[in-house]
Amino acid sequence: MTRWRPHAHIRVVAIGLHWRDGRLLAAEVRDDAGRIKGVRPLGGEIEFGESWRAALVREFNEELGIDIVLKGEALMLENIFVHEGATGHEVMFISEVGFPDAAFRDQDRIDFSEDNGAHIVARWFDLADLDVEGGPSLFPTGLKNLLLGAGKGGPA
Repeated sequence: MTRWRPHAHIRVVAIGLHWRDGRLLAAEVRDDAGRIKGVRPLGGEIEFGESWRAALVREFNEELGIDIVLKGEALMLENIFVHEGATGHEVMFISEVGFPDAAFRDQDRIDFSEDNGAHIVARWFDLADLDVEGGPSLFPTGLKNLLLGAGKGGPA
């Protein structure tokens, strides 16, 4: 198992919100023992000279092999967090994204690998089941409230 630690610098990232039947696509985040501690929408780091839009399209293409469509402007969030004792700091562009019509339609989960070889599992989650007692957290912290406050929480 790959043990992930936050980078020791501020990262600028873009993450995409994809909804299916009112449920959010998010990747499992595991602790060092392999337990699911939360979930996070897909995306990744913006490269130098790259716009957040281009980064989000690139990340979904690299991770899932699909071309997404961006829907609207990004929400912004600063994310300062601790994972396995290490502090991370991110500035995030968060945007709704659309998938090609047939993409993953009959799948309950999507398995893919990161550049570092880490195996990732993504599934669709109901927001009501996240950030509640006994359920996984939605990362970044505060995203659920941001989505509910922005009138999101599912496709219109």
